Amino acid sequence: MTYLEVRNLSKRYGDFTALGDITLDIADGEFVCFLGPSGCGKTTLLRAIAGLDPQTSGTIRQKGRDVSALPPAKRDFGIVFQSYALFPNLTVADNVGYGLVSRREKKAAIAARVVDLLAMVGLPDAGPKYPAQLSGGQQQRVALARALATSPGLLLLDEPLSALDARVRLRLRHEIKALQRRLGVTTIMVTHDQEEALTMADRIVVMNHGAIEQVGAPQEIYRQPASAFVADFVGSMNFLPGTLMTPEKVQVGGLDLICPRQEGLAVGHKVNLCIRPEDVRVRDLPPAIANRLTVEVTELDFVGAFCRAGLKSRAAAELALTADFSSNLIRDLGVGLGTRLDVALPPDRLRVFAA
Repeated sequence: MTYLEVRNLSKRYGDFTALGDITLDIADGEFVCFLGPSGCGKTTLLRAIAGLDPQTSGTIRQKGRDVSALPPAKRDFGIVFQSYALFPNLTVADNVGYGLVSRREKKAAIAARVVDLLAMVGLPDAGPKYPAQLSGGQQQRVALARALATSPGLLLLDEPLSALDARVRLRLRHEIKALQRRLGVTTIMVTHDQEEALTMADRIVVMNHGAIEQVGAPQEIYRQPASAFVADFVGSMNFLPGTLMTPEKVQVGGLDLICPRQEGLAVGHKVNLCIRPEDVRVRDLPPAIANRLTVEVTELDFVGAFCRAGLKSRAAAELALTADFSSNLIRDLGVGLGTRLDVALPPDRLRVFAA
């Protein structure tokens, strides 16, 4: 069931188009991430949905109701900002219950709701404290509790974890997702952190220059990027410049490499052949395996759980790529700078984009 419908939405500031003809459906109870670089329009789209920065044209329907021209107070949402925006002069309990007081709920009902919410976010004893007495992670939980106080149908998160350190960010990432699943609230989160989007979202909306590049499940976005931008922005990717020789063959540096059949690209055109570093195959290579290369290790960087290796083809000096090797592989094969290896580029893991 569709909960939010965005149709042909645009936002212009004078001659500058921040959003251009955005159309998007979000299902009831879904967790969606707007992902993209700074200035791509993701926060502008979130603010338009909230009514905080109304669109220039287009419509927004929430649970079948046209909210396109309604002020924020008339829309059913809770929002958590990057800066938390807690009232420093109010206690945690008063911050959480602020929206309920504005709705003139009874004091006893507000107090009970605040107790439930603080317990839900893991801060049962924080009610009497003030925001300045809490850590950044605790303040973020208070902001989340406040956003959920009025039981909104839509939860909006504007880069809620970006101001936190890595450990707290990782913990809250899992807590927010678990809470969202438990409550079943439709959620939109803006982020520029691809790892956040991949681990938290049911679907990811990748944006660039005010337009949607691709919408899909995390695994689809990562494994089947629809454009060179998505391939480059989400995860690490090797781009090998070449020429499409046949619909199923790309020539890179004089070497012919088999690729998935290309229907939308013309033979003879310049292309980029793409492969993820972790997809470069090293172990157990059959003699007749496709796209076998002899390479030399020219760089080797320790990245914790794995090593990122720079590889250069022995047959074509201009064919260079990176590969991720596990610590076990490094040890078992005795890989070091200058080591020569046979590797393979599996055709089913290759993507081809116009140069």
